[in-house]
Amino acid sequence: MAEFIRLDKYQSLSIFLLTFLFSLFSFSSFSQSVEEGEKLYKANCTACHQIDSKLIGPALRGVSDKYSEEWLIKWIKNSAELIASGDADAIAIYEEYNKSPMTAFPYYSDEDVVNISAYIDQAPEKQAVAVASASDGGIVVDESKTTDYIILTISIVLLLVVAGLWKIKNTLKDVSGEESQDFFASTVSLLNSYLERKPLVVLTVLVLAVFGLNSAWNLMVGVGVTKGYKPEQPIAFSHKLHAGMNGVDCNYCHHSARHGKSAAIPSANVCMNCHTYISEGPSGKEEIQKIYDAVGFDPEKGRYIEDYEQKPIKWVRIHNLPDLAYFNHSQHVVAGGIECQECHGPIEEMEVVEQHSELTMGWCIDCHRQTEVNVADNDYYEEMHAKFKENHPGEAFNVEAIGGLECGKCHY
Repeated sequence: MAEFIRLDKYQSLSIFLLTFLFSLFSFSSFSQSVEEGEKLYKANCTACHQIDSKLIGPALRGVSDKYSEEWLIKWIKNSAELIASGDADAIAIYEEYNKSPMTAFPYYSDEDVVNISAYIDQAPEKQAVAVASASDGGIVVDESKTTDYIILTISIVLLLVVAGLWKIKNTLKDVSGEESQDFFASTVSLLNSYLERKPLVVLTVLVLAVFGLNSAWNLMVGVGVTKGYKPEQPIAFSHKLHAGMNGVDCNYCHHSARHGKSAAIPSANVCMNCHTYISEGPSGKEEIQKIYDAVGFDPEKGRYIEDYEQKPIKWVRIHNLPDLAYFNHSQHVVAGGIECQECHGPIEEMEVVEQHSELTMGWCIDCHRQTEVNVADNDYYEEMHAKFKENHPGEAFNVEAIGGLECGKCHY
C-alpha cells in the first residue's frame, strides 16, 4: 500500500507538470493595446529602429522613461515641427544623427503613439528587423518569437525532468527486485483511474493539452512566414497612386518580371522617366525630392547636376524566398499568364505594399494542384496540351499534370 501511495503521488506530480507546461502555451498574450502597438511598430518602425541597439535611428528601449508621453506624440507625428520650435531634446537628437530628419507620421492618433510606446516597454530582446544584405540587396527577416521559444524550452526541460525521474525510479525498483513500470502505460492507467474517480480533472488536463499542442503547432508552422510584412520604405512610394489611380502597368517598372527570374526593383532612372517633369505629388515635393537627391537632379533648372555623386535608394525588400527554393517570374507571367495580383494581392489598392500571400511550400503546391493551365492563345503549351487530352481525356489540364509537383522544379 505504501508503494502504491508513493507511486500515486509521483504520477500526480507528472500530471501536474504536464498540465503546467501545456497551460504555459495556452494563456500567454499581450494586452490589446500592446498588440496594436506591435502591429504599428513592425509596419512602420523596423526599417530604422531596433529595440536594444542602434540601426539608422537610436535604440528604443526605455524611450518612455527618457521622454514624456506628450513629447513622444509631438516627435513621432512631426519631428521637424518640434525641432523648429526650439525644443532642446529634439535638436540634440537631430544633430546626433547627422541632421537626418525622422519620417513624420501625422496620421497617427495619440492612442497609436501610446500603443507603440507600450509595446516597446514590453518587447522581448530580439525584434523583427529588415536588414539589407551586402551581397544582393535582399533582407533577412528575424521574426520575434522569443517568448514562445522560451516557453517551448521550459516545456521540453520539464518533460525531460519527468522522464528522468521516472527512469531513476524504475532503476531503483530493478535494484530492489520490484517490477518496473512503463511511463506511458502507467500514465494511461492513472488517467483511467482518474476518469473513474475524478472525470473533471481528466477533462481539464485534456483540454489544456489540446490548447497547448495547438499553440506549439502554430508556433512551428509560423517560422519564416512573413505574411502581412510591410516595412516603411526610404521613399513613400504609393502603388495605389501609381498603379491604381494613374493606371501604370506593373511591367513598366518591374519589366524584368517578363524576361527573367526576378521582378527586380526599378532603377531610379525609371522613376525619372516621369519625375523629370513631375516634381510634386499629392503629399508635396518632399518624397520626389528624395529621388532627385539620389540621382543628382535639379528640378528648378530641369537638368542633372554635373559631377554629382549619386546615392543608391535603399529600398527594403518585402518578398523573399529561401535560397533552397527556385522561382522564375517569367515562367509564371509569360508562359503561365499569371497576373501579378494572384500572388501579390490587390497591389493597385495598397498605399504601403505588404506581403499578401504566405509564399510557403504548401501554398505553392495548392496553387499548382488547383490552377488550370491557360492554353487559350498560348502556343507555349499547345503541343503539350494536345498530348495530354489524348492520354487523359476529360481530365483538367492543371500545373500538376505538367510536372508542377516534381521536387526538381523548385529545389535544385
